[in-house]
Amino acid sequence: MPRLPKRRKINSFPDHYSFVPENTDALEFETVTLSLDEYETVRLLDAEGMNQEECAASMGVSRTTVTAMYESARRKIAKALVNGMRIRISGGNVEMNPNPEFSDINVEVKGDKIMRVAVTYDNGNVFGHFGRTEEFKVYDIEDGKVVNSTIVSTNGEGCGALAGVLRIADVDTLICGGIGGGAVMALQEAGIKLYAGASGNTDEVVASFINGTLAAVGEANCSHHDHEHEAGHTCHHGSCHQ
Repeated sequence: MPRLPKRRKINSFPDHYSFVPENTDALEFETVTLSLDEYETVRLLDAEGMNQEECAASMGVSRTTVTAMYESARRKIAKALVNGMRIRISGGNVEMNPNPEFSDINVEVKGDKIMRVAVTYDNGNVFGHFGRTEEFKVYDIEDGKVVNSTIVSTNGEGCGALAGVLRIADVDTLICGGIGGGAVMALQEAGIKLYAGASGNTDEVVASFINGTLAAVGEANCSHHDHEHEAGHTCHHGSCHQ
């Protein structure tokens, strides 16, 4: 059998996954797709200013692999810009590169029979918006019972980085209040199931999840990235108010 290709390491998931042309009457666009590993080369080389050797070390691949991915990404981006096409970021053979900022994540290794659920957390209650949560409460569930729980700090990172935190913590399911479209896509790429629109005490919400009475809402329900917010604004019951 052919050897499986080596996974490329990424430092975080993107905050934004889709880009479309403005000033056009078109309702639909042809799409070019950047894989997550191609996106990571552009981010590291162009946005972070790394050289190819540093990029290769970060992603755990050879310089020739970085060169190939970067050239592929540039061709796709150029094609989209010249022809007015949508750019979408999706897929790729990737794994999370543990972020040193999250090296103190205090969660145990998950057993084979454990389901791990994370809830956006603020003083005992579900925090109103995924992308701004500073803490998760992480629950380990086995045979319909919570066997362990711990609070994990996020250092106030953005949506893509938070999805990476959950991936590193080996979380299966996220429960939150409001969440935007980019964060939903980041969770999908991380393979994490979403229950959005939750509110109230986190322990009670998780009990509802275990009992099967918590509705699974896997779509964006908040447009934080589409408008500015006043100080102190949060989402409630799955909606966002200007």
